[in-house]
This record gives sequence, C-alpha cells and structure tokens, in this order.
Amino acid sequence: MSDTNPPANPTAPNGQPQPPLVVNLQYIKDLSFEVPGAPGTFLTLKQQPQVNINLDVQARRVNEGQPLYEVVLSIKVEANAESKPVFIVELDYCGLFTLNGVPEQAVEPVLLVECPRLLFPFARNILADTTREGGFPPVMLTPIDFLALWQSRRGQAQVAGTA
Repeated sequence: MSDTNPPANPTAPNGQPQPPLVVNLQYIKDLSFEVPGAPGTFLTLKQQPQVNINLDVQARRVNEGQPLYEVVLSIKVEANAESKPVFIVELDYCGLFTLNGVPEQAVEPVLLVECPRLLFPFARNILADTTREGGFPPVMLTPIDFLALWQSRRGQAQVAGTA
C-alpha cells in the first residue's frame, strides 16, 4: 500500500516528533531611517509629532516541495509636525519558518497570525532602538492582534471577490 500524504507527525532523524512550527531564522531584510529636515528638524520642532503606523504581513514558500516559508512583517512609521515629515522608519523584519504536518487549511493562519506574533516583539525593539538612536523618543508599538488583522484581510478579500 502506497501513501502519498506526508505523515501527520513527522519525526526527526533521532526519532523524536518534530514540532509543527519551527523558527529557523529571524533577520532584518530592510531597515531605513530618515530625518528629511535634519538638522533643522531638531532645532525647530516645537510640538509633539503626529505618528502614523502602517503594518503588513506577507508570507511565501521559499522552495517548492519543502515546508519552508519566509514571513515578512513590514512596518512603516511616519512622524509629521506642521505638515512636514519629522522622521520616517521602514522595517521589513523576516523569519524563516518550517511547518511540519500542519493541515493545509491551517497553513495560512499559522503563517499570517502565529508567525508574525512571534516576530513582533523583535521588530518592536528594533523600531524603538532605531528611533531612540536617531535622536527621538523611542516609538513603542502597542501589541497587535494578528488574528483580527488576518480576519479583516480575509473579509476584505471575500467582499472584493463577490463585487
């Protein structure tokens, strides 16, 4: 009898079951910090800047036939005062994840909810350190509900698909 489906609980060479989600590597793929009006910004800034934060999560399979995925947590922070940019930070923080025996219907939520949840604390620290080292108070992102973000994105995709 031939079974073409992978085993539900793959085992490592030592015979121990492998965890369903393995973090292989975390890294900064892109980091940019700009103060377009420096040094004038530091000399003339009189009010607390308005800070806008945009966040996105993307995932892609690295190699066909292998359960290895790159998850990219993209964060862009723009601070403006008096209609002028104070600073701009862009960060793509990534992780390489292996999924072992995860059912097909669970792959997307694992990649777009659980993986960014694991990456977020590290990305948050990088943003805080970067803005602090750039001469500003650290930007401390509040925790993100990646499940709600994923559900919202799926709802928007379904509405767009039916329109």
